[in-house]
Amino acid sequence: MKNVVLLGSTGSIGTSTLKVVEDLPDQLRLVGLAAGGNADLLTAQARRHSPRAISILAPDKVAGLQAELPGMRVLCGDAGLLELATMPEADIVLIAIVGTAGLAPALAAIRAGKDIAVASKEILVMAGDIVMSEARRHGVRVLAVDSEHSAIFQCLDGKPTESIRSLWLTASGGPFRDRTRWTPEALAQVTLEQALKHPSWVMGRKITIDSATLFNKGLEMIEARWLFDIGMDRVRVVVHPQSIVHSMVEFIDGSIISQMSTPDMCLPIQYALTYPARARTDRVTTNFARIGTLTFEEPDTERFPALELARRAGEVGGTLPAVFNAANEVAVERFCNRSIGFLDITRVVRHVMDRHATIDSPDLPAILAADRWARTEAAA
Repeated sequence: MKNVVLLGSTGSIGTSTLKVVEDLPDQLRLVGLAAGGNADLLTAQARRHSPRAISILAPDKVAGLQAELPGMRVLCGDAGLLELATMPEADIVLIAIVGTAGLAPALAAIRAGKDIAVASKEILVMAGDIVMSEARRHGVRVLAVDSEHSAIFQCLDGKPTESIRSLWLTASGGPFRDRTRWTPEALAQVTLEQALKHPSWVMGRKITIDSATLFNKGLEMIEARWLFDIGMDRVRVVVHPQSIVHSMVEFIDGSIISQMSTPDMCLPIQYALTYPARARTDRVTTNFARIGTLTFEEPDTERFPALELARRAGEVGGTLPAVFNAANEVAVERFCNRSIGFLDITRVVRHVMDRHATIDSPDLPAILAADRWARTEAAA
């Protein structure tokens, strides 16, 4: 039995994680749950799974939760996240908090000797060197929950970095892949509702917008660089609209190994939580005869320059990836608030990156300072 702490239980990754736990009651047990502001859903989850402690971001909701869940320990705020992340009985902490708020609990969990499963790619984009160095120092695993990085991890199967020619991250291309229909002029008129209609995956709002701009794939490029200790020049992207091939590893002898399945986040979540074992489940099935055709194409970096901005951030390193991430978070929020247009998301990120004086080999305070600076600049 593996004891799991889930940070971000009410989001799309969190609710999928609960499905996995329910599928494997003899293998997985939830001992801690944390949510942002959805107290009603957190209450229902706590009643169903009976964790030893829960936490909510808003202090004013603690009393209501305690009244609904007598006898359960209720925590709140950043301190609550840190306490859950370091629970003595926890074996693994799955971090599914949107944005940068998962960084501090991730480091706390690592330093407490816990394996972590990372669904919040911003953690490694901002502070990949620090996180991976701490994981090595404390002898714990950093396991990928993103379907693309889970695929690469499965394909590598322990093979050394020097045997790799390229890591190939696949991208669906998002809702605006058709360059004939979605010209630059048409993209300038994209609405929030259109950007939220992803062709393959059901995800949260932020990641769905990032998939429409391909910023999500850019963040994944930087994440892969740290997870697999490989240079940005060997991290590649190919568009694969069917979303069946989740990623591929090309080895130096020319062989390419891929991991495939129908798109369902329960599979990479389950693999991370049960690793190194594989657990039987009927939740994910793939019928290749019904799928018929798998296609691949080059990404259009002229219409979607996020990939080149990500490559620049990853190659320069230092504080620039944190700036890239923070500026994108703010720009996406501004787009969702309808204060800027779809193409302005990229414009804002590029502008903030151009203005940033990168610090090489930063410590954590310098990274957090760069994050704050970028947010202020992107909001202006």
